[in-house]
Amino acid sequence: MSAPSNGTGLREHVLLFSRFLRSPRTVGAVTASSRALAKAMLEGLDLQGPGRIVELGPGTGAFTAAIVERLGPEATFLAIDVDPEFVRRIQTRWPDVTCICESAESLAAIVEARGMLPVDHIVSGLPFVSLPPLVTRQILEGVTTALRPGGTFTTFQYLPAYGLPSAVSFRRSMTARIGSQPSARLVMRNVPPALVLTWRKP
Repeated sequence: MSAPSNGTGLREHVLLFSRFLRSPRTVGAVTASSRALAKAMLEGLDLQGPGRIVELGPGTGAFTAAIVERLGPEATFLAIDVDPEFVRRIQTRWPDVTCICESAESLAAIVEARGMLPVDHIVSGLPFVSLPPLVTRQILEGVTTALRPGGTFTTFQYLPAYGLPSAVSFRRSMTARIGSQPSARLVMRNVPPALVLTWRKP
């Protein structure tokens, strides 16, 4: 697969900002994620083998680009976004990437229908801090159902929002569901700085 852009150019920033203005609860960011954040999101993940990788909320493709660069020829990769404009952009820039316009709430059913169970790694750019609690709960149920034992779920939270009740509630809920504490990596080279969180299913 080719990777013509890392998803952090001016066009991507403009597109993300315009989609944020239209739907701030589902987009949740006004600028594209940095290369440093994308690199941290994939740190420690083996994408070279015949694994199954799912990206939730690829947006403009900052994490998608990093995944494509590392993806082995036998790996299966699926991106899921609820915004049709983001889906169209991903499909145009990476024709070999399967990106579908669906809600992450249906994650377990989507991967089962595509013969992708169990999933090895789930990488998420979804704004869980701003999503309705019921939506978040349904997504996390899907994540824990879809992951294989030993599989990982990686997401991030912006540092200024890390202490918000919704952010704390999300971390507690994910930890309780998956049965393990997350590892955390601070990424200062992002606007704003962010903490990358990775849970591994026991």
